[in-house]
Amino acid sequence: MTAEDKVTIPLAVRIARGILRSIETLIGRTSPVGDRHFFETEQFSWVAAMEASYPDIARELSVIMNDLADVPAFEVISTDQKAITNDGRWKTYFFRGYGVDFLPNCCACPMTWEALGRIPGMTTAFFSILEPGKQIPPHRGPYKGVLRYHLGLVVPQPPEGAWIEVGGERRHWRNGGSLIFDDSFAHSAGNDTDEVRVVLFVDFIRPLPAPVSWLNALIINLISRSPYVQEGKRNSEDWQALVARRKASR
Repeated sequence: MTAEDKVTIPLAVRIARGILRSIETLIGRTSPVGDRHFFETEQFSWVAAMEASYPDIARELSVIMNDLADVPAFEVISTDQKAITNDGRWKTYFFRGYGVDFLPNCCACPMTWEALGRIPGMTTAFFSILEPGKQIPPHRGPYKGVLRYHLGLVVPQPPEGAWIEVGGERRHWRNGGSLIFDDSFAHSAGNDTDEVRVVLFVDFIRPLPAPVSWLNALIINLISRSPYVQEGKRNSEDWQALVARRKASR
């Protein structure tokens, strides 16, 4: 942080950020799954069931993909994302956003929603759609108390053309395959192919011992009540109303 930053950022905000970073350090040190960029999927017992659900999830996704114009860009639902994407080419079909359920989408994809219910502590879930050539610049997630899961649903060819990089480590998706990583490390992603890439994107509560787990649950609850999460739900409802009016006028 530069001297100029210290002047422009209020003292209370700097203190809050410092406290949060201290909590994140504690989380990294105490988590039984460790503190690393990518995790072995065998560390999480529910992954096998998610991969077994891949055919059902992919079938429901195929219906959504029939009309991508009805799927909003990420920055439409979460305006905070404009810092990393503002061209409409990262589309998102939300089921849950930090504990807030997007019920019409859940009802439209019942098998996907049922499968998501098998993930302990699932806080956020959506179909993440990267259009051809889309790049997501380096950034970090807002909080280390969750981990991120990706289930590959539509992986373009060649597989090496679509990638995610976390802390300098690059990985690739495969259809029906899983990746788990810590998004609090700087990470970026890209689709360098001429095809669409889709994953089921999930954040889930990081395994932690008590009492750290209690503190983590409190912070996640506070985030779920924050204005930007509630704004995302309202934006989704507005988008769905717009799509309904568009369909009614056809």
